[in-house]
Amino acid sequence: MESEHQPLAAGASSELYSQDTHTASESAFSHESRDVSSKPRGDGTPWYILPKRYIIAIMAFLGFANIYALRVNLSVALVAMTTNRSAYINGTLHTIAGPEFSWSSHLKGQILASFFYGYIFTQLPGGYLANRFGGKYVFGGGILATALLTLPTPLLTTWSPYLLVALRVGEGLFEGVTYPAIHAIWAKWAPQQERTKLVTFGFSGSYFGTVVALTVSGSLAESAAQWQSIFYLFGSVAIIWFLLWVILVTESPVGHPGISDSELDYIQSSVGYTDDHAKKVHPPWQQILTSAPVWAIAVAHFTENWGFYTWLTELPTFMTHVLKFHMDEGGSLSALPYLVMGIVVCMGGYFADVLRSAFGIPTVLVRKVFTCGAFAIQAVFMVAAGYLMSRAAAVVCLTIAVGVGGFAWSGFSVNHLDIAPKYASILMGLSNTFATLPGIISPGLTSVVVEDESSPSQWQIVFYLAAIIYGIGGVIYAIFGSADVQPWASTHHGYSSHLDDPEGPE
Repeated sequence: MESEHQPLAAGASSELYSQDTHTASESAFSHESRDVSSKPRGDGTPWYILPKRYIIAIMAFLGFANIYALRVNLSVALVAMTTNRSAYINGTLHTIAGPEFSWSSHLKGQILASFFYGYIFTQLPGGYLANRFGGKYVFGGGILATALLTLPTPLLTTWSPYLLVALRVGEGLFEGVTYPAIHAIWAKWAPQQERTKLVTFGFSGSYFGTVVALTVSGSLAESAAQWQSIFYLFGSVAIIWFLLWVILVTESPVGHPGISDSELDYIQSSVGYTDDHAKKVHPPWQQILTSAPVWAIAVAHFTENWGFYTWLTELPTFMTHVLKFHMDEGGSLSALPYLVMGIVVCMGGYFADVLRSAFGIPTVLVRKVFTCGAFAIQAVFMVAAGYLMSRAAAVVCLTIAVGVGGFAWSGFSVNHLDIAPKYASILMGLSNTFATLPGIISPGLTSVVVEDESSPSQWQIVFYLAAIIYGIGGVIYAIFGSADVQPWASTHHGYSSHLDDPEGPE
């Protein structure tokens, strides 16, 4: 099938699409004068029509929002399922029913961790499949399958907690492909000067999705619809998102029927390679697995996720049993750190690109300052949270400790695209494999350390451990992190015009 985007003359192509077209001294958004300015662009596209790469970013944002809504809903539902049901009557809180399920702390920890038992095994396969076949359907299909498994959760839970564990393992298996797959899309869609802000905007959906899920789940659990409605609602919303994703998103810019010539040229001249250069490549596994910059990313990813997953699964419990918040209050306040984190992720991505492009600060320095600086601040406030056990002080400290982690995502989470854009999905699969270990280890370890869920001193051990991990991770990333394209990941630069739709048959 002939593409509507016709090839340029060879001489014009080599001149216009060289890697040096955009220098570091250019403004981070200098292209907008010809692409997304307030005036009609050169190809006649009205200013109010969003560039297609921004639509990709919006759909990625909503996709990650669904991913985390499907993931964290159980954290709130589990509290509702295993504690007394209460209500205010004439201004006084009364217990109106006992817990629906009398599960031990150990079993609850295993239920919360079970998602990650499946999630960890599909990171590398997801990265490979997305690199080989493209990220669109790997990313979208992973979310769709997770949504379909979420819908029968209430029914299977009433039969056996072990069926709930099996169901969550299955959800983890399908959701595990999503993070690697999105990097396969960004490797083709994200221009270098906008790479951080586009990628982190998509990732920020995770935290806004967490906010919505924790807030709405807390309200639903206290409503007449009870905890079962949590799974019906979020499963249905994710299915609707998948239908929109299939309609609006294409694998690469050249495959998008509505993209303007100016946007296509801008993206592909900046990216430096196209589908033809990425298809049927054989990943250099030995070089990848022995690369210090790759492992520096993996360590940083593990570090950030340790604190994040600890509170993702345990914060509702901490809010309810230590700070004595009512369940609907605890759900809302548990969401606050993730609201802050979502905002910080977006801001961090924007500022990182400005520092790199407008001020010429080396990418490696930006990545390390954002990552290591965030870890240092998180460690300090994590320890402070262990001693300031008043409601207000604990909420403030935990909000800062979790929220500031958003800056780290402007460092390590985009770093895969810096050092090996052609293999970015595989590198994300590798780093996220290790970053999933906290989701498996932390809930079980917390359940062992915190035998009495209302004991502040036992929770302090959890805070100290997180602070130590932040410190170690920051030192390793500062020493071994890099932003240079690695020799084993070098690729032909230049724009090869497509005559065939990459999503069509080869």
